[in-house]
Amino acid sequence: MFSGLLKKFTHQKKSKDAAKKRLQFSLIYDKLEVNDTTLADLQKDIVAVISKYFEIDKEALELDVKRTNDVSALVFNTPILQVKRKRA
Repeated sequence: MFSGLLKKFTHQKKSKDAAKKRLQFSLIYDKLEVNDTTLADLQKDIVAVISKYFEIDKEALELDVKRTNDVSALVFNTPILQVKRKRA
């Protein structure tokens, strides 16, 4: 009983969910044959391109691979702080 209450207050479920998500990503990356280095390089490139046009919150960005039976999708999510204006 005490361990159940302890779990509720220490949020151990979040750790389990995070581990499950990491495992899912690992399985998806294996199916796509994409390694961590490639994903890190891709993220840097995407940030560089988006940063030309927008000021973004680089600490809050998320790079995710979504997979269905037929299709894999790369999802890049980041808060846009402001649009960069080009000088004429």
